Amino acid sequence: MRIIGGEYRSRVLHFPEASGLRPTPDRVRETLFNWLGQRLHGLACLDAFAGSGALGFEAASRGAERVVMLERDGKARDALRRNAGLLKTRNLDIFQIDAMAYLASPGEFFDVIFLDPPFDGNLLLPALQSAATRLRPGGKIYAESPVAISPDGFTVVRQGRAGLAHFCLLEARV
Repeated sequence: MRIIGGEYRSRVLHFPEASGLRPTPDRVRETLFNWLGQRLHGLACLDAFAGSGALGFEAASRGAERVVMLERDGKARDALRRNAGLLKTRNLDIFQIDAMAYLASPGEFFDVIFLDPPFDGNLLLPALQSAATRLRPGGKIYAESPVAISPDGFTVVRQGRAGLAHFCLLEARV
């Protein structure tokens, strides 16, 4: 996987083969970061279900003030830490924790939350509800799933499809 924009542009990162691990494709990341704006200076981002870290590393590369990555799998977490070390990233924290438990607990608020849970787990809708409680005012949630979604309590700002993945940018309705 390569980073497509920002400070770490064109850097190649490696991650372990694991069941259900699907790095967000370059074309989808390019679209997403066009939607968000190319620079994320001053923003706090959460990459729940980090997996390969494609979204979190891309956010860090584009100047996010803080990036938190959550990954339950130990091998994937170790790969995330190795890649963070290779990039010498700043303001990036990686935690081995279940994303659903993290989102359901009180804590830090974020400007952008990336939700790309395993497609076979039916986790997206409950994760969205919990993630909405962790958004700063005006914050956005990126969601990726095997089917198009239009969840209650959210406004779909933008949406697209690439291969088997449907993706959208959401705002929580207040």
